[in-house]
Amino acid sequence: MSLSAKREALARIHGRYQRAGRPHKKIILDEFCATCGYHRKAAVRLLSRPLRTTPFKRSGPKIIYEPVEVLPVLKALWLASDQLCSKLLKAALPEWLEHHERRGAPLPEAFKKKLLEISPAQIDRLLRPSRLQHPKKGLSATRPGTLLRHAVPTRSGPPDTSRVGSVEADTVAHCDDSTEGDYVNSLTFTELYSGWTENRAVWNKSAEAVLVALKVVAEHSEDGRPLLEFLSPSLLKRFNPRPNSAAGPTRRSGKRAVQASS
Repeated sequence: MSLSAKREALARIHGRYQRAGRPHKKIILDEFCATCGYHRKAAVRLLSRPLRTTPFKRSGPKIIYEPVEVLPVLKALWLASDQLCSKLLKAALPEWLEHHERRGAPLPEAFKKKLLEISPAQIDRLLRPSRLQHPKKGLSATRPGTLLRHAVPTRSGPPDTSRVGSVEADTVAHCDDSTEGDYVNSLTFTELYSGWTENRAVWNKSAEAVLVALKVVAEHSEDGRPLLEFLSPSLLKRFNPRPNSAAGPTRRSGKRAVQASS
């Protein structure tokens, strides 16, 4: 029996118990103990003292962020930011709040100040039902690696779009909801000066499959990460004929990658 149901039963019986004589009180007390499961002494204390008229206070710390007040705005910002994690959303809140106000009604200053002070843990608690309602779609088929990353020169700063020659490359995995096994990848090259794109479909991201589909040689792509999605020692040797020990055969030893002995 829930606590609220016990309180309702106490409110119904309390007046009758107070007006009854001694023989009838015993019957009412037996009925109350059987219904609510109270010990007889505890039931006597509850029925003998006056009923509580003030509402019961919630135990624990005071609620600062009421879901009814905060969640509509927070959920809209979370969905507009492509479902950022709580730590990134916390850092991006000032800019996204400004964007939200431009597209809708202005928010009270007190509300904005309170929302900007919210912690990532509180964001996770408030958005927990929304994460189940709006699961994030898309899987990442890229794995971080340092071996080929050090062998490929990366660009610092914005790309040079004043002349022809700068190319960005990226791959998109068409794997539905699982990355197991082989699947088709879209290999896209974009020439930044003209905006011309070349698209090819490759069956997995092996060196052989990419070399067959490769029609445009990328000088460098973004910050180097998209190129590393399909870059392999074979491709590195194809574009850079000079010997490079960093792209040689390797083996794993614990968490460190060591050069394989010949």
